[in-house]
Amino acid sequence: MAITESSKAPRILVAGCGKLGGAIASRLKTSATVFGLRRNPEQVPDGIQGIGADLTRPETLTGKLPDGLDIIIYCLTPSSYDQQGYRDAYVNGLANLLQALGDQSLKQLFFVSSSSVYSQDDDSWVDESSPTRPARFSGEQVLTGEQTALDSGHPATIIRYSGIYGPTRRRFLEEVQEGRMNPAKPAPFSNRIHEEDAADAAAHLVKLALSGETLETCYLASDCEPVRLDEVVDWVRQQTPCAEPQPDARKGGRAGSKRCSNKRLLSTGFQFRYPDFRAGYRAMIDQG
Repeated sequence: MAITESSKAPRILVAGCGKLGGAIASRLKTSATVFGLRRNPEQVPDGIQGIGADLTRPETLTGKLPDGLDIIIYCLTPSSYDQQGYRDAYVNGLANLLQALGDQSLKQLFFVSSSSVYSQDDDSWVDESSPTRPARFSGEQVLTGEQTALDSGHPATIIRYSGIYGPTRRRFLEEVQEGRMNPAKPAPFSNRIHEEDAADAAAHLVKLALSGETLETCYLASDCEPVRLDEVVDWVRQQTPCAEPQPDARKGGRAGSKRCSNKRLLSTGFQFRYPDFRAGYRAMIDQG
């Protein structure tokens, strides 16, 4: 029997199918046909249809995009951490993709963004309506990319992630264990989200969009407990053997001091596996 249009599996493109994009794609593949676009298509996860293209080179996109896409998740990271690298990843790559998409009409375009668009440094709470005045070029390019998505002509949703950590992102934990992290006290507030929750949150919002729910244009994806960086370091030192801080130990990040509110994300029914840093780092320490 022929499959009717209404019974076809949704078609989703993850543009930038790397670490985070691949995890999101893997969560959606059981209920959708998922395509993963990256320079090396052989590196997409099992069960994802690989597309080989470089979004910063529009000629590589010619004839590559599938027809009938319902959802695009744009999830690029810079290939170089200078202004051009950020502009290519967050602005030019998206513009090239939208041009190649042509007259296809999406149910939803998701743009993976960052809490770096906020420059607040006064310990205040920020949410999706807070002023965005990035302090550095990286945040400026991310914010320009957000606007490119919102101006695309497709229903668009921005997901602003705070710092992602987890088993494949162990740098901070290892720095504390090796004595290479020793923030001043009191340190600025920091915000984070476990990589499992980061992928779950995007997949959750995609499924809501596919079910016909109207999404907000922006969601902050961060766990339930912003915390001062020195408190996290002190807690880790109590949980696992750590070397004494080295004289040149890093003092911390440069992301200001703010507290990211996840109330809007929680209001959609999303539930965190790791609602705070203790749950997330405890699991990582136990895994070794």
